[in-house]
Amino acid sequence: MKPIVVRNKYQLDLRLGGGSYGEVYQCHNIQTGQEVALKLEYNQISPSHLENEVEIYNELAGVPGIPQVYWHGYECEFRVMAFELLGPNLENLFNYCSRRFSLKTVLMLADQLIPRFQCIHSKGYIHRDVKPDNLLMGDGKQGNTVYMTDIGLAKEIEGGDRQSYPVVGTLRYASINAHLGKEQSPHDDIESLGYVFLYFLRGSLPWQSLKAKSPEKETMILERKQHVQEDDLFDGVPEEFKKYFEHVRSGEKLDYSYLLRLFRNLFRRKGFEYDYVFDWTILKFLEEPEGKQKSS
Repeated sequence: MKPIVVRNKYQLDLRLGGGSYGEVYQCHNIQTGQEVALKLEYNQISPSHLENEVEIYNELAGVPGIPQVYWHGYECEFRVMAFELLGPNLENLFNYCSRRFSLKTVLMLADQLIPRFQCIHSKGYIHRDVKPDNLLMGDGKQGNTVYMTDIGLAKEIEGGDRQSYPVVGTLRYASINAHLGKEQSPHDDIESLGYVFLYFLRGSLPWQSLKAKSPEKETMILERKQHVQEDDLFDGVPEEFKKYFEHVRSGEKLDYSYLLRLFRNLFRRKGFEYDYVFDWTILKFLEEPEGKQKSS
C-alpha cells in the first residue's frame, strides 16, 4: 500500500487517536526525518476548531508547555496542522499506574499546571476543555514537562454574565458555571483543573457512577457537583485541596501564587524531593531489563 504523504513533506506513520475534533497521526518529515504530530480536520467543519487552535498556539509561542507549530495548511478535503510530537497523555499514564497517582506526582503536576494556566489566562485566553487526555508529557529531553494540547475549544476571555448554553468541555471535569451555561472565565479552568487533581488522587470522582442519558445526565452531574458532601469529595486527601476549591469558588480574583503556595508548602511538609520522578517513571524503571538500567 502506498504511504500517505501530506504536501510531499509529511508521511503518516501511525494514528495516535482522535481529539475533541480531528484525527492525530505520528508522522515524519520526508526531507529531514524529524518526527512530528499531524492533526487533520475536515474542511466542512465550521467554525474551524483547528484554525482556532493554530491561532492560539501562535499567540502562545514560546510559553513553556505549549507545543510548537511547524506548519499548517490544506491537503485534499482536510485542514492540517503539523506540530511538536509529544509523549503520552495523563489519562494513559493514569491507567498505566493502575488508576491512582501518588500525592507527590499530583503535586509536581500541579506545580507546572497552575503557572501554565496563569500564563494562558494572562494572554487573554481560557482553555474550556481541561481534562487528563489534553495534558501530555513531553518527549525526549522534554519528557518531564507537561504540555497543554487540544485547545481548539479555547477562546478569548470575555466579561459579563452572558448565557452560552450548551455545556462546552467534558462533563466529568466541567465547572459548575459551565453546566449552568454561563460565560466561562479563568476560574472555570482552575475549577476543572482541581477536579483533575482529585480524580488522580482518588481514582474517580463522585459523579462518575451516575447512569443516565443526556440531558438528564448533565442535570444529575450538576446537582451532584453543587451538593456533594465534602466527605465524598475530599475524603482521604490533604486539606489543601479543599482550600483550593474554597478560593476558586469564593468569587475573589484568582490568586495563582496562593494556590501554588498551598501545594508547595504541602510538598515540603511531606518531605518530598523535587526530582521529577513521577509514578510512571518508577514503573518504567522497574520494567526495564537490569542491563538497560545500568547503561542508563
